[in-house]
Amino acid sequence: MTRTGEGRDARAVGRSVPRVDGAEKVTGRAAYVTDCVVPGMLHAALLRSPLPHARIRRIDAGRAATHPGVSAVVTGADLVQMPGLDPYFGPAFQDQAILAIDKVRFVGDPVAAVAAATREAAREAAQLIEVEYEELSAVLDVQAALRAGAPLVHERLRPSQAFADLMGIEAERQTNVCYHFKLRRGDVERAFAEAAHVFEDTYTSPAAQHAPLEPHVTVAWVTEGGLLHVTSSTQSPSYVRLSLARIFGLPLSKVRVTVPYLGGGYGAKTYDKLEPVTALLALRTRRPVKLQLTREEEFVTIHKHAVTTRIRTGVAADGRLLAREVAVYWDSGAYADIAPRVVHKSGYTAAGPYAIPNVKIDSYCVYTNRPPAGAFRGFGVPQVVWAYESQTDAIATRLGLDPVAYRRAHLLREGDLFATGTPMRSLAVIECLDAVAREIEWGSGLAGSSPPAPEVREAGVPRRVLRGKGVAVGIKAALAPSISGATVMLNADGSASVLSSTVEMGQGSDTLLAQIVAEALGVRVPDVQVVHPDTAVTPYDTITAATRSTFHMGNAVLQAAARVREQLFAIASDRLEVDPDLLRARDGRVFVAEAEDRGLTIPEVFGAAFQAAGTTLVGEAVYQTSAIPTDHETGQSERVTVMWFVGASAAEVEVDLETGQVRVLRFATAADVGRPINPHHCRQQILGSAVTSIGQTLFECLHFEGGQLTNGSFLDYMIAGYRDVPPIITPIIVERAHPEGPYGAKGVGETGALSVAAAIGNAVHAALGVRLRDLPLTPERVLQAMREREPARAARRGQVERGPG
Repeated sequence: MTRTGEGRDARAVGRSVPRVDGAEKVTGRAAYVTDCVVPGMLHAALLRSPLPHARIRRIDAGRAATHPGVSAVVTGADLVQMPGLDPYFGPAFQDQAILAIDKVRFVGDPVAAVAAATREAAREAAQLIEVEYEELSAVLDVQAALRAGAPLVHERLRPSQAFADLMGIEAERQTNVCYHFKLRRGDVERAFAEAAHVFEDTYTSPAAQHAPLEPHVTVAWVTEGGLLHVTSSTQSPSYVRLSLARIFGLPLSKVRVTVPYLGGGYGAKTYDKLEPVTALLALRTRRPVKLQLTREEEFVTIHKHAVTTRIRTGVAADGRLLAREVAVYWDSGAYADIAPRVVHKSGYTAAGPYAIPNVKIDSYCVYTNRPPAGAFRGFGVPQVVWAYESQTDAIATRLGLDPVAYRRAHLLREGDLFATGTPMRSLAVIECLDAVAREIEWGSGLAGSSPPAPEVREAGVPRRVLRGKGVAVGIKAALAPSISGATVMLNADGSASVLSSTVEMGQGSDTLLAQIVAEALGVRVPDVQVVHPDTAVTPYDTITAATRSTFHMGNAVLQAAARVREQLFAIASDRLEVDPDLLRARDGRVFVAEAEDRGLTIPEVFGAAFQAAGTTLVGEAVYQTSAIPTDHETGQSERVTVMWFVGASAAEVEVDLETGQVRVLRFATAADVGRPINPHHCRQQILGSAVTSIGQTLFECLHFEGGQLTNGSFLDYMIAGYRDVPPIITPIIVERAHPEGPYGAKGVGETGALSVAAAIGNAVHAALGVRLRDLPLTPERVLQAMREREPARAARRGQVERGPG
């Protein structure tokens, strides 16, 4: 294990080179979709439902259509009259209409769209549309949605069949459960019967907003040749192209999707969101159309799943984990989006990275009449980690065992079988745990029991506080099967270009891909140009999400660059009269490995082979990972993923006994990144994950009343700021090179987010001696838990422990 990844004999890979997009971004020259202006462009606005569940009886758009500046008004009723149009879309189920047809399913459901000369005119016209609703009974939370006889959010569902891992998904008929994942391993009931201790708890995690700096925005227009060109703030350009072609009955060659820089995504901008309705208006008006959401609209477009997790664990008298049973309920809102994949992938990790012989997991994707939920950094794993790591900590504490040592004794090792039956490999979870424990000086006290309450002073005011330390680990699987394609071009002057559909959204992918090409071809990183996604020229990529770009696109780019290098060396070998295997490339030269003075510059190699200026060498590659689908009844698979992401977090907190406020004094988070391509960027990713997750742990929460979001703006919804960052926060790189990764790399985008909440929650328990089970850990909840401390202690004396403290 190393902490930095620096200092190796490498030229580009493994070094903290500056970002290739840094200068453009800090000087304001970087272009985003929100900056896009096309001559003759119209602006769009949406009319949204004020009710959570209602039948549309009548729509009168007459006044809107005659409003000054309006070019088009479209409603759901119009969609069914358009020949060749399939108005439904969605990556898992085609359950969402471009505009509501027949009924609305959440407050904010788009009902009509207007295109006008200005954004203001479009919004004014949208408010002139008259809609008559017949209000229907709504299901506003998972509990209501699961009751017998509950109103159905959807009467019929049509699977999308767009991705191999979602083929064959089925909803439970005549219920609001659109997907139920099951995992069965061992004999759970027998193990519980033999257990000396049984722990049973329920944990909740609320809905939260992605809060990207740039809201969703799409511009669409039709060229003279009938090409539909869409530039959009999407993480999924290849999928959006496919979806638009299907919706509008167009050949793929007639749909072009481009993505410039993206102003943050965090999962919010995966799959199609605004693209169908914007393209519809462009096709209807034959003019360019731009639709950009307001911040309030952004809040009801997509969010993180609210989750309830019921977890029961059987433990032997000597502390061994015998069995774990988990039921996870995901509030997926009115439309499934990618929720079935979230429910599946997070579901099979819900018992944790532990060697537990008997496991039963049920993970339910549930429709409600709330805004849709979808992918969020961590893809549902932080919600289940909050549950299983809180309870694992509780078990260790109840048994009088050190929480770090207890985890170490039960964590999976290389070659062990995961709950799915998949053998574990390239697994550094124990190293991650040890690293964060050392960073917060775990053995120095404050862990597992409450210290005396010291008096501290802040601005001269005395405060009584308690302090504690906590740890947690997390595991997430890489998306599989998955496909990434790339093209690499080497120019005669020694510069290179990379064509890929990976979206640069702040994570540093442009720099990473440039480093891989520079390393493979022996050129300078600044001389590598990464072409942003343009489906007319950049090859297919499954998605920019799920911590997959380093591993998947990195491999595709490396293989494409290797094919260029083969051509380069073949040409140089003739001139140098040596075997190509004896050649190396560095600093813009090709040379003999054992005689570096014998070599040619890249321009000289090109000059020896071509009789024309400006020529290129081109390499193409497609990297595809495979997986064995989990069994429908048991969730078992010998190869559920190609790679695991593991990490750990540790926190030292201070709890104010008068206000209930939790302050994180010291925080460490470690991620196994394989071999880091760019160590500094890895640390930035780990830090970003941690800070985002700290905000969601302590105060972020979407509030609904009667289906209406009540804090849908930054005035009422807080996100973490500089004052919320712990005074001491340490990102730790742990290296366990992956044999299939590009230069041994894995990825890091989400790993730092997995275990943050549980580590802080466990530290709060160590301070107070009482366990909180509901996020966020607000002062009100902390004070309430302190008041209930004694009753909670009394409850622990029963034979069935319901979470110590």
